[in-house]
Amino acid sequence: MQRITPVDIQHKTFKKSLQGYDRAEVDQFLDELIESLEDEAQEKAALEAEIADLRERISHFKAMEESLQNTLILAQRTADEVKAAAHKEADLIKAQAKMEAEKEIGSLVERTDEAKREYQRSLDNAEKARSELRSLLMTHLALLERVAPSPITINGTTELPDQHTLVQ
Repeated sequence: MQRITPVDIQHKTFKKSLQGYDRAEVDQFLDELIESLEDEAQEKAALEAEIADLRERISHFKAMEESLQNTLILAQRTADEVKAAAHKEADLIKAQAKMEAEKEIGSLVERTDEAKREYQRSLDNAEKARSELRSLLMTHLALLERVAPSPITINGTTELPDQHTLVQ
C-alpha cells in the first residue's frame, strides 16, 4: 500500500453522484486532514532531525569514550611501567648500597686487624724495651757491685774509702 501525502489529498477528486456527501463538509474535512498530516509531517521531520542529531552526538560520545578508554589503558600501562622501573631502580640502589656497605665493613675489618697488629707490635716493643732496660740495669748493677768499695772499719767506725783510693 502506498502512503498518502497531504499533496495527494489536495489533488484527490471524487466522482459526482446525486446522493453524495456535502461537498463543503468533505472539503473542510480534507483541509483539516491535510493540516493534521502536515503538522505530523513537520513533527516527524523535527523528530527525525533530533534523532539524527542525537545519533551524531551518541557517535561523538562513543568516540570520546573509546578515546578515553584508550587513554586510560595507556595511562595504566605507563603507570605499570613507571612502577616497574621504580622497583627495578630501588632494587639496584639497594644492591649498590649493600655492596658499598660490605666494602666499607671489609675496609673497617682490615683497619681493625691492622690496629690489632699495631697494638701487638707496640706491646712486643714495650716488652722488648722493658727486657732490654732490665738487662741494662742488671748489667749496671753488676758493674756497680763489682766496682763498689767495701766499707773499711777504722777505730770501730765503718767508713767508705774516698774516691781517690778507689781509682788506684
